[in-house]
Amino acid sequence: MTDTPKIAAARIEVERTKAELLDTARDLQQRLQPKTLANEAWEKAKIKGADLAEDAVDAVAKRPVAVGSVVAALAMFLAREPLKKATVKFYDVMTPLFEPRKKAAALKRKAAAKPAKAPAKRTARTPRRAAAKKTEKA
Repeated sequence: MTDTPKIAAARIEVERTKAELLDTARDLQQRLQPKTLANEAWEKAKIKGADLAEDAVDAVAKRPVAVGSVVAALAMFLAREPLKKATVKFYDVMTPLFEPRKKAAALKRKAAAKPAKAPAKRTARTPRRAAAKKTEKA
């Protein structure tokens, strides 16, 4: 059987479409390889990071005082424990120069300045009844 010109043209069209489909599949395989995807993601991230950095530089140039305040507040928040320890150490170093360290020590000095009172006399006590009961039970 011989093919008619229409059938031959259809076969040629099918082969051409098949070749295009295979080329498209190869191209998709290349695009979907993990290495290619990772490289594309890295390039996009670099571009986005550069854009963000440029925007940040512009914002700092427009409002340097506000940005400096925010950075200082953030630094103080992150360093709150070392700052607290430094403040306590500074206070401890400066405290003996101006006031006593403990209130008890200050009170003892004041109490030492007053004359001591004589201790109160005790009266004789009667023996305890509980002790007497214990001896009776035994």
